[in-house]
Amino acid sequence: MDIILPVAGFGTRLRPHTWSKPKPLVSVAGKAMMAHVLDRVMPVKPGKLVFITGYLGEQIEAWARAQYHDVELAFVEQPEMLGQSDAIYRTRDFVDDDALMLFPDALFEADFTGLADRDADGVAFTKHVDDPSAYGVALVEDGRVTQLVEKPSEPISNEAVIGIYYFRKMEELYSAIEEQMGKDIKTKGEYFIADAIQIMIDRGAKFEIERIDVWEDCGNVEALLDTNRYLLSNEPPSPAQRAGSLILPPSYVHRDARLEDAVIGPFASIGAGTVVRNSVVRDSIVEENSEIVDAILQRSVVGSKTTIHGRARSISVGDNGKLAL
Repeated sequence: MDIILPVAGFGTRLRPHTWSKPKPLVSVAGKAMMAHVLDRVMPVKPGKLVFITGYLGEQIEAWARAQYHDVELAFVEQPEMLGQSDAIYRTRDFVDDDALMLFPDALFEADFTGLADRDADGVAFTKHVDDPSAYGVALVEDGRVTQLVEKPSEPISNEAVIGIYYFRKMEELYSAIEEQMGKDIKTKGEYFIADAIQIMIDRGAKFEIERIDVWEDCGNVEALLDTNRYLLSNEPPSPAQRAGSLILPPSYVHRDARLEDAVIGPFASIGAGTVVRNSVVRDSIVEENSEIVDAILQRSVVGSKTTIHGRARSISVGDNGKLAL
């Protein structure tokens, strides 16, 4: 089974952090968001990781090649944001059997073992939500998906499709995308994968759903901080205490970070090479090689190589910033 990872988006909801790095490389709980996603799929021993890149795609490729040496990697570019189906169609020269496709905008807990043994042409992973208006949803009858609707105006289903799909035969999806594009079937001006899957279903393909309970959005700063809390609570790294400072669990402090008269946590992530001096950092993410001096940070996200000198504040500042508060 191959893994397809569309990562070409601009990440506009996570600005300013995505001006200088693609969203999948924004840090959460001590490592890139993408690393947490791949931690959850590598146990199935994928044959290939296929990245669909765009904006700042060279960073994605450099990161992946540095991190994953034991699996085949492939990279394709989506030069224009025409939608999900357009992105997936660009992988047709690299994937010719079954595949798991993940839009890595969120963290999840899911079991991908046994997908190939299911009596289905595809599986859409879903989560029950109270308000489905912001999601694509699946309509299910007798265990089969009958319709996928992108962001319905009426509450027709509470089964939100979360951007994780399994396809037994990718050539059937590619064929459906060709029909979708040939008929110019778009939703809100883009080619959505839900419309291609609907073509497959109308052709007779059997789709099932797999419900999951944990799906943590990482799309904006508040959601990213909530995901940081979730990861630290469920995978506590328990860093060693540092003389003259206090680390309140659950928190992550890189071994190369330097603490001087600092209180870290709870729910704080401090990156490599960062210095925190005479400061309190709680419920926040501070990426690598930054400096926090004489400050109290809460519910804040601080990019890499950023200097902050100041007072109590909740902030969101991207890479290479310099603030005197």
